[in-house]
Amino acid sequence: MNRGKLIAALFLLVAAVVIGGCGGEDGSPSTLTPTPTPTQMPTPTPTAEPGADRINSIPVDAVKVTPENDEFPPILHSEDYLEPVPLSYPVNTAGAEDSAFITPDGRTLYIWFTPDPSIPAIEQLVDGVTGIYVTEWSDGGWGPVTRVTLQEPGKLALDGCVFVQGNTTWFCSAHEGYDGLNWFMAEYIEGEWRDWQYAGDLLNKEYRIGEMHITADGQELYFHSHTEPYDIWVSENQGGRWQQPEPVEVVNSPVTDGWPFVTEDGQELWFTRFYQGAPAIFRSTRVAGEWQEPELIISHFAAEPSLDREGNIYFSHHFFVNGEMVESDIYVAYRK
Repeated sequence: MNRGKLIAALFLLVAAVVIGGCGGEDGSPSTLTPTPTPTQMPTPTPTAEPGADRINSIPVDAVKVTPENDEFPPILHSEDYLEPVPLSYPVNTAGAEDSAFITPDGRTLYIWFTPDPSIPAIEQLVDGVTGIYVTEWSDGGWGPVTRVTLQEPGKLALDGCVFVQGNTTWFCSAHEGYDGLNWFMAEYIEGEWRDWQYAGDLLNKEYRIGEMHITADGQELYFHSHTEPYDIWVSENQGGRWQQPEPVEVVNSPVTDGWPFVTEDGQELWFTRFYQGAPAIFRSTRVAGEWQEPELIISHFAAEPSLDREGNIYFSHHFFVNGEMVESDIYVAYRK
């Protein structure tokens, strides 16, 4: 498939899937529209350190919204957690950090980044910086944020929706050479993600899975449906083959339910639901093998939860000004 067809045919699909879906179901901001007064954030301009291209790609007039001037900050609804706080630089910048995935040990954090959330997906495709990034915890803080390359040199791709389990990563991508938005896999070999491959027609064409999570025992695949309003589905692994998915009825509602995450012990299902017009984080617990009615944990533009084995919640928080998203940050709510 040539690049012209790739650009023309695919990238109207990408923004809704890769950018975390924190607007209304038609892609517009939800009915809670915060109008904080942003503050100018000095933009670091490193020239040699890892991640320099990412930082230098942020528009010079970009503004940084902070908790102090966020009109609708995340609201905590659980006594099990401390108040959510944003991660510091170099994770969060005046650009848009989104779609966090934290490894169970809490020491590796993957994020999706674009320098300006207002630019269309077709420009994200060719800007050279939009995509998946990773940072490691070291000496009491997050280290340099560096790009994860999942395409052959010289070919186009717009990657996101990263999910990591052991030495395997799953990611969604508008990939040159493939029609539409598909799931791919890659292996971690000698310090790099290599040998990426198409995840197969069963998941991409027959089941058409949206953002997904595989349980630690490898026996269940949770994902949201590919059409809005999203619902959460589960497929069981039998003999190495994913079976026909079934809806997780107890957690699905008339509004959007998606971006599932299952804790390492398999006993908690976390997901995003629209609540009072904005995305919020819910949790369902498993009792005697059955998922229970979900409870609200964090509301107000809180989405895409990812937990380490200590129970700390990493999630996306989006900022709007005059009805438009100006940036997003990664927040964490530490378990008490």
